[in-house]
Amino acid sequence: MEMSLSRINEVTIILYAVCVLLYFIDFLNNNRKAKQAAFWLLSIVWLLQTIFLFARMFETGRFPVLNVFEGLYFYTWVLVTLSVVLNRFLKAEFIIFFTNVIGFIMMALHTFAPTQYESAAVSSQLVSELLLIHITMAILSYGAFSLSFVFSILYTIQYNLLKKKKWGKRLLRIEDLSKLDHMSYVLNVIGVPMLLLSLILGIIWAYIKVQNFHWYDAKVLGSFMVIFTYGVYLYMRIVKELQGKSVALLNLASFLVLLINFFLFGSLSRFHFWDS
Repeated sequence: MEMSLSRINEVTIILYAVCVLLYFIDFLNNNRKAKQAAFWLLSIVWLLQTIFLFARMFETGRFPVLNVFEGLYFYTWVLVTLSVVLNRFLKAEFIIFFTNVIGFIMMALHTFAPTQYESAAVSSQLVSELLLIHITMAILSYGAFSLSFVFSILYTIQYNLLKKKKWGKRLLRIEDLSKLDHMSYVLNVIGVPMLLLSLILGIIWAYIKVQNFHWYDAKVLGSFMVIFTYGVYLYMRIVKELQGKSVALLNLASFLVLLINFFLFGSLSRFHFWDS
């Protein structure tokens, strides 16, 4: 079973690499055939990822999100799923391209991560539904924030092109500024409460299961920092009614904080799933 799963994973990352390459060709040259081929490859990647995910679930007897190895894979699956859905319902070629660049990076990290991560489950603690819900909701919120980040990047690109009066096919292929701004905002509205609920459930689980739980743990502080930065974004957007480049840049900064929390603070945590 393990060998067959490895083969599926290897085939998936090769197809994903070709998919991202085709989206990049379309990004540069507005190549319709490359875009269509990329979408079909993306659909195959999603199917293989889903098979891999369910196979791991069958093999482990639980939802596979309890370590870095599994968490990165589920995160990638969320991004690919969002890409397939967006491609079906929105004219969003650039959004899909940038989203899958992020997805491929995460897939590569998952594939080539040190082997000790694969077995780095949450020590020998009892696995509970509370923990599963906590991690799943956190990763889903990361998916929403990632897509919001892509919308803000495209907003910034579009804004600069318009300001410099650089008209062309590339400008026309990006969604208009108001739609990019609105979609970025909607995704953050979804992501913030989901991450907040995940954080609450995680703290409850830690109090129940983890000995010597401390509020000053790096991962806990980092998660609150992420909530705070996105909270500032929502405050500026809703209360101050700000729109445009300033909140787009704030959203980009918030996502940077999220990445720092996910990779750096997670490795410094005393109890989170980076520990072996």
